[in-house]
Amino acid sequence: MSDSRLNLFSFTGKTRVLHLTWMAFFMSFMVWFNHAPLMSILRETFGLSDQEVKVLLIMNVALTIPARILVGMLVDRFGPRLMFSGILMSAGVLSVPFALAESFEQLAVSRLLLGFVGAGFVVGTRMIGEWFPARQTGAAQGIYGGWGNFGSAGSAMALPALALWFGGEDGWRYAILTTAVMAFSYGIFYYFSVSNTPKGSTYFKPKKMGAMEITSKRDLLLYLLFSIPVYGALALLTWKLGPANMAWLSTELSNSIYIGITAIYLWQAWKIIQINKAVFTETIPEMYQYSFKQVVILDLAYMVTFGSELALVSMLPLFYIDTFGLSLVTAGLLAAIYPVMNLIARPAGGVMSDRIGRKLSLTMLFSGIAVTFLLLGQVSAGWAIVLVVGNTILCGLFSKGGSGAVYAMVPLIQRRMTGQVAGMVGAYGNVGGLIFLTVLSFTTPQAFFMVIGFTAFAVLLAIIIFLDEPKGQTAEVMPDGSVQMIDVT
Repeated sequence: MSDSRLNLFSFTGKTRVLHLTWMAFFMSFMVWFNHAPLMSILRETFGLSDQEVKVLLIMNVALTIPARILVGMLVDRFGPRLMFSGILMSAGVLSVPFALAESFEQLAVSRLLLGFVGAGFVVGTRMIGEWFPARQTGAAQGIYGGWGNFGSAGSAMALPALALWFGGEDGWRYAILTTAVMAFSYGIFYYFSVSNTPKGSTYFKPKKMGAMEITSKRDLLLYLLFSIPVYGALALLTWKLGPANMAWLSTELSNSIYIGITAIYLWQAWKIIQINKAVFTETIPEMYQYSFKQVVILDLAYMVTFGSELALVSMLPLFYIDTFGLSLVTAGLLAAIYPVMNLIARPAGGVMSDRIGRKLSLTMLFSGIAVTFLLLGQVSAGWAIVLVVGNTILCGLFSKGGSGAVYAMVPLIQRRMTGQVAGMVGAYGNVGGLIFLTVLSFTTPQAFFMVIGFTAFAVLLAIIIFLDEPKGQTAEVMPDGSVQMIDVT
């Protein structure tokens, strides 16, 4: 294979690693969402109320936000080969209690633990970043993210039919257990099929564990500030489950969780300062410096791109039904177009980033996101449904392409911390989904679309004003103390 071309029909070298890794991501998402297509069966089997169904859906994403931060640290330390294998095998084990559950409480606890599986995406980002050069990283990351993301659609298409094939009142249990066996088996296979880096390359690790390394006092302040929304999202989840909303958590338990979240943030802030205290007394050599504002802008960008995707996948079917009076089947089919576009749009965003540049591609894509969502905010029942669906498709193309362009840049910030950068950016995607769905719960779909559109416009301005195009090289220290320069152009 030529070094300048990405031959997807090859199954050797780095392309083999790409295919094996997006399949690992596919498996993790298949398990993470293996409950969604079977929810109607679960509701009937366990006699779940609408409130309890909502609790299960929230539980499935609750741990994903902090898990992506934690997994980002662990993958930088222990490598993607071990981490992805471990996550897949854990996914298989954790699916068993869900499949064997006999009560709503057992379903909820096992779903909460399975939220950890959603952090698998972060691991593959580091693996692909190790195997592909800067000029191909956008295309490779886009294929990894777009094709792997289809695991949720794979569950939606396969599990109801599988449950029906097994038959009986326990058919859904066997369908869940099938995904458990597949994930566990693939985890073992993945471990023996890949390596962290190409032969002869060095796997760079952070000097310290527990927080990202920062190279200036201003960046340290930014890091502390932009860590807050991750913990704020957990507080928001607690509030939604608490007595003021779903009433699944008592006042005492809610308050205890709030105190715990605050304590964890304060501990993390102390850890960040401890690891980076050298910035107060030393000047970091220029060759090792990087700008944390790059991470901040990618955080905000992914909050819009992936956050809007999570929100629209959840609300589009009901939006079509309530606004245009469509049948459940028709609304479901039209809404399904949106997630399927990940197969082409996310890789296309990565390719675009490789070809025309990181900043220009994000500028163009966010212009499209802002315009199409603001247009959706004008939709009424008088609109032709074909125009609404067409505009929704454009929204999907721009936002999923934007996700591809964001992760095309993630591995170019600082190689040894790619996992941590990917973890923080990924967590912001989940934060965005939670914020946008919370907005939807208080207002109309049109206002919800407008909020996303104006947020995208604000991020567009930040990209234009503050984002720097990666160029030149970054420096990493080899185990023997020598310095290796890595191309990011």
